[in-house]
Amino acid sequence: MHPVFQPRSAYAPRAGYCLLPLRLGHLDGNTYIVTNDVGEYVRLERDELVAFVERRLAKDTNAYRTLKSRHFLYEDDSSVAFDLLALKYRSRVDRIAEFTGLHIFVVTLRCDHSCQYCQVSRQSEDVTQYDMTEAHADKALDLVFRSPSERIKIEFQGGEPLLNFPLVCRIVERAQELNQRHRRDLQFVITSNLSRLSDDVLSFCHEHGVYLSTSLDGPADLHDSQRPTRGGGSYQKTIDGIHRAREVLGPDRVSALMTTTPRSLHRVHEIIDEYVRLGFHGIFLRSLSPYGFATRSLVKRYGVEDWLDFYKRGLSHILRINAGGYLLREDYTTILLQKIFSPLGSAYVDLQSPAGIGIGALVYNYDGAVYASDEGRMLAEMGDQTFRLGHVDQEDYEALMTSEALLSSLSDTMLEGSPMCADCPFLPYCGADPVFHRATQGDAVGHKAFSSFCAKQMGVLRHLIGLLETDAEARDILLRWV
Repeated sequence: MHPVFQPRSAYAPRAGYCLLPLRLGHLDGNTYIVTNDVGEYVRLERDELVAFVERRLAKDTNAYRTLKSRHFLYEDDSSVAFDLLALKYRSRVDRIAEFTGLHIFVVTLRCDHSCQYCQVSRQSEDVTQYDMTEAHADKALDLVFRSPSERIKIEFQGGEPLLNFPLVCRIVERAQELNQRHRRDLQFVITSNLSRLSDDVLSFCHEHGVYLSTSLDGPADLHDSQRPTRGGGSYQKTIDGIHRAREVLGPDRVSALMTTTPRSLHRVHEIIDEYVRLGFHGIFLRSLSPYGFATRSLVKRYGVEDWLDFYKRGLSHILRINAGGYLLREDYTTILLQKIFSPLGSAYVDLQSPAGIGIGALVYNYDGAVYASDEGRMLAEMGDQTFRLGHVDQEDYEALMTSEALLSSLSDTMLEGSPMCADCPFLPYCGADPVFHRATQGDAVGHKAFSSFCAKQMGVLRHLIGLLETDAEARDILLRWV
């Protein structure tokens, strides 16, 4: 049912109630899900659903009381139900008014690793023409502080950003200097393989409150095979870097991220156990992306169903670990739980409507080009400039944020008006991914029936809601993650 208010006469009550906007869809067997625009959901048996939409559901049933409390129906002409629904909706979309909070600086494309699934066009570590200049960095910083967001996160990426560490230092110090006037909640993250993690780097990070994020694909043999480096030993360098960073910065200042490749599919328990062994309390079971070197080697070698099986087995193992007393969150699941249960939803850039490109994140490339997202920058390296907004030398903030490249993409990514998305019950928990669909289907909207993004989302959400509704122990653990 399309979530549009109909004239009240169209809802002539039979059991003394009228319907509020909703979407519905099949879960499994004889069960269905109804959702509304603020992320509330109710799981119903088919007979209950039919009785509800025909407005003959008995008031003394649990289903009726649940549907009423979660704003799927109202009983009289009072505006209270509408006012509450509007208040919740405003809370969930407030992030749009905050505008761009994440600013990614690609300080170099140079890298000392040759990962097969690399999403960017990495360059040899001695090719310095792929380094960002100080002039471009300064202009990009001026754009950062034009954003109205009260929370600013500057993330350094590459390549390997520590190969251009002097520029990282300059950006951090200048940003903190500028922030004495702007008074933002300012945070820094360096995304690094940690192979160049020196005492000087750690000292600087400690002094300036910089976080570290690294890649860890699992046990040593798996990590080394997927992330080769000259001279070998990528895994050991990463582990040593994690331990050193924790000693200097603290246990919560370094995080890790894995990527699922064909080699990973049958080793999900080992991968998760490695994160537990190293004392991490979060793991993101991330699938491959269709960008960069990954498109030439790995991305087509497993399908959505393969990854969903990997994810379900992994989540089951993580739940057992939690039941045993060790807190470990699956980060993607946690994001979806926030969208389901938190009144504010989630700020995760990749699951927004309209898309989080531009308004959620901006990317300043090594050459001064500005992109609407990190994936848009990766797509440009493959020859598609669709999500290039301009250049720091040529455009000011207003020109970038009102560019046709951004506005047309945002107008195309309102799920409420997108074919097949508008009627999908999972819309409140999903988001538009125009770069993914541009890369895989040649169109920013894409045909959702053939979208692996949609298949993945629906598969995960059906599984997650099934656990929440049918497994009391799993539900108790999952709700602790929110």
